[in-house]
Amino acid sequence: MKLYMQQKVFSWVDRFTVKDESGQDKYYVEGELFSFGKKLHIYDMSGAESAFIQQKVFSFLPRYYVFVGEQQVAEIVKEFTFLQPRYSIEGLGWEITGDFWAHDYEIAQDGRAIVTIHKEWMTWGDCYELDIADGGDEIAALSVVLAIDSVRAAEASSN
Repeated sequence: MKLYMQQKVFSWVDRFTVKDESGQDKYYVEGELFSFGKKLHIYDMSGAESAFIQQKVFSFLPRYYVFVGEQQVAEIVKEFTFLQPRYSIEGLGWEITGDFWAHDYEIAQDGRAIVTIHKEWMTWGDCYELDIADGGDEIAALSVVLAIDSVRAAEASSN
């Protein structure tokens, strides 16, 4: 199954929809404007919250928590490296490999692909294609990708 995210270029707060393979809106992502650290809410199209992503504010390296319902399911940490960016996902047993600068990477568990992420380059705003192997991993995979994208966006805006 595939999901498509296209973020708006000029927006004070993150607000965009995630579409399915047929182009129908599947999720709605909205950030909080006045908050300490980045906070993103993922809603299904009926308005029910599917996941919540929260940045840990006072942390040496970027760190994000993913909540599904009331339960924390993952912690995404940008690792300290000099050349290639590297991330770890704690709590799900997932590993990330690929080229983060080109926005082409894969998240896998025990050699089995969970989600493959590809960025479209000639679009207005950031547009990502997520190819998710199992529908049961959809919310967690979408949340992890959004957390990594938040780290990348924060780094780009500070440079």
